[in-house]
Amino acid sequence: MKYASTRDPALAAGLSTALADGLAPDGGLYLPRALPAIDASGLEGRAPLHELAPRLLAPFFAGDPLARALSAICVEAFDFPAPLATVQGSPERLSILELFHGPTAAFKDFGARFLAACLARLHAADQRTLTVLVATSGDTGGAVAAAFHGRTGFRVVLLYPEGRVSPVQERQLTCWDGNVTSLAVRGSFDDCQRMVKQAFGEARLREEFALTSANSINIGRLLPQLVLFAAAALRIRDAEGVAPSFVIPSGNLGLATACTWAREAGLPIGAIVLAHNANRTVPDFLADGNWRPRPSVATLASAMDVGDPSNMERLMALYPTRGAMAGGLRAVSIDDAGIRAAIRAEFARAGLMLCPHSAAGLAAYRTLPEAERRGAHWVVAATAHPAKFPETVEPLLGRRVEPPPALAALLGRPSRVSRIDAGIDALAAALREAACTP
Repeated sequence: MKYASTRDPALAAGLSTALADGLAPDGGLYLPRALPAIDASGLEGRAPLHELAPRLLAPFFAGDPLARALSAICVEAFDFPAPLATVQGSPERLSILELFHGPTAAFKDFGARFLAACLARLHAADQRTLTVLVATSGDTGGAVAAAFHGRTGFRVVLLYPEGRVSPVQERQLTCWDGNVTSLAVRGSFDDCQRMVKQAFGEARLREEFALTSANSINIGRLLPQLVLFAAAALRIRDAEGVAPSFVIPSGNLGLATACTWAREAGLPIGAIVLAHNANRTVPDFLADGNWRPRPSVATLASAMDVGDPSNMERLMALYPTRGAMAGGLRAVSIDDAGIRAAIRAEFARAGLMLCPHSAAGLAAYRTLPEAERRGAHWVVAATAHPAKFPETVEPLLGRRVEPPPALAALLGRPSRVSRIDAGIDALAAALREAACTP
């Protein structure tokens, strides 16, 4: 399997190179030169994730030195569940795919741990310290920090927009010591993402700090997420003989891309609906065909506050025209009022406690025509635990939301953070300071 740049298909690399480099040399994102055809007929949805994952991902690892370690990587990465919960009392076939049972209570744990397991094996014989440079709009940074914290040979530098993540998310981003440095950027997530891309684009910085990426621009983040949708789809196929449809809370489009790849590779997946917040770049593009990246708007669903989603490059490579993309994907925008209403309504309706991102997903599902809702088994991805957003969720529900034990342990740690301006010079200086920290 070869991985080509979204900007120049002639630039291709093996999986190990794509994982280690993060971005292609021309600044493009790596994607499979051709998606494999996966025979889903012999796959069982009841299999544990760590057993199903190697069978699903083997074609993506074909011919790469990491293929020998794939089973061990999956055991390490998929050591917590992604349960599929039926929504009780619903007249429709509706399920919630709970992706928040990892150490930082967000779906990003799967991809971060998978990538860390891959890079640790690639880096085992290398004496240089790799710098994992990450821009985060909320959950990615904490998951990456947890996955790489204490790993020999790795330094993690997190960039997040100051004042634009929830207090719990900020604590998760800043509770680390040792090989993790947290930087609060005076700007938006788009500024953070731009700074990371600029750093990768400057050869001197890339070489000086041995940069690699753990954002969803890295192919190693997307591949394990493909497994999550495949497993849920197979479970429903085995139980009901149908291909379920999915609603996916979306920001930088990593989950959406993974689900789309799973469908295109042959997994039993029906419609895919993207739930966005007030950042309407993708819904507007699918509506009128004009791609207009714009500054992000701060919302209750902060991890989705993305005005220029990187993974659109991968989706555009798969769907070269707006018409083709609109035939494969739909997008719905839910504003803060809709998110608040959904948190209240879904708790009253079925006792669901939802984070703002998951609530946006349920709200998007409710906008679908009744005939379409009743005509398929729909699955809404729940991307984070509601306890990560108590300042939003608890007043709406009128009760405390207890954090899971792993999250509670992180919240008890002291906070360590530096603040920098939104510019490449400020980032370069922070990288040099981090490199000097023992």
